[in-house]
Amino acid sequence: MRGKIERMTFHAAENRYETMPYRRVGRSGLKLPAISLGLWHNFGDDKPFEVQRDILRRAFDLGITHFDLANNYGPPAGSAETNFGRHLKDDFAAHRDELVISSKAGYRMWPGPYGEWGSRKSVLSSLDQSLTRMGLDYVDIFYSHRPDPETPMEETMGALDHAVRSGKALYAGISSYTPAQTLEAARILKEMGTPLLIHQPSYSMLNRWTEDGEPSLYEALDTVGAGCIAFSPLAQGMLTDRYLNGVPADSRAAKEHFLHENDLTEDKMNRVRRLNDIAAGRGQSLAQMAIAWILREQSKGISVTSALVGASSVAQLENTAAAINNLDFTEAELTAIDEFAVESAINRWAQK
Repeated sequence: MRGKIERMTFHAAENRYETMPYRRVGRSGLKLPAISLGLWHNFGDDKPFEVQRDILRRAFDLGITHFDLANNYGPPAGSAETNFGRHLKDDFAAHRDELVISSKAGYRMWPGPYGEWGSRKSVLSSLDQSLTRMGLDYVDIFYSHRPDPETPMEETMGALDHAVRSGKALYAGISSYTPAQTLEAARILKEMGTPLLIHQPSYSMLNRWTEDGEPSLYEALDTVGAGCIAFSPLAQGMLTDRYLNGVPADSRAAKEHFLHENDLTEDKMNRVRRLNDIAAGRGQSLAQMAIAWILREQSKGISVTSALVGASSVAQLENTAAAINNLDFTEAELTAIDEFAVESAINRWAQK
């Protein structure tokens, strides 16, 4: 059990809304910051509580108002929500209505047949557990974390609809659904009277599945009026300077944690190095350009609402968030990027 943490009272920066762009989520009334903070890594019990606190405080001061969680984030599973609940009580209770807090259900959380996937039993039990861990009456967005191949979609979407109607969530979202599944989920929800707010897919310069298909995921979202928040925009660290000169011993790839050394082929890393050169020409780090590229305006006016980033330190957060200082690309830059930013078979969340 953690001991008492000495801390100074948090006073939010008065200028916190002056620089961060806020984008409307699809055709809803909700806006999200262009950069959102994900608590997938770095907020479990393996990370010092005071480091977590400093990251969250700085994020809010930078205008990052959206904090994204899931039931199984940790380690151990659930600890990110428990720790966030403490931070929320200590530092952000007075700012609750300035925050968008999201959680999810779908991946394995507890043993037995009800601890994962998309049954009504699993989804709504998970939501109640998440609210208890965070000390909240409701989350702003509640997601189906992944499609369930065995449960009828009507049941999973019915659980999301119930979460909204019961007041335990304000909006419903989905994650890693295909374009066809997205259209079907949105149809079911609309018939129930709860619109689909948002989709959370993996997307990066090296993982471009969302652009493919007839319709593409973005076209499907445009059709139903839903927004998009992209996770893993830095390809689990590949689109940073972390691996340009090899694999550090303390890196995610060395630990085989959602990024494997065999992902870092010479071909891929040569392309990453060329992307790094383009970023330098723009006066950005590779990570900053990768985030800016995610947020670019795409064809037919379709664009990503928010880029969901992680941070292991305040310095890393500040570096990544500085991407908003240059979100514009010339046609020549986009053409050069497309030569090297190609699908690279790194999507860990693709349906089998």
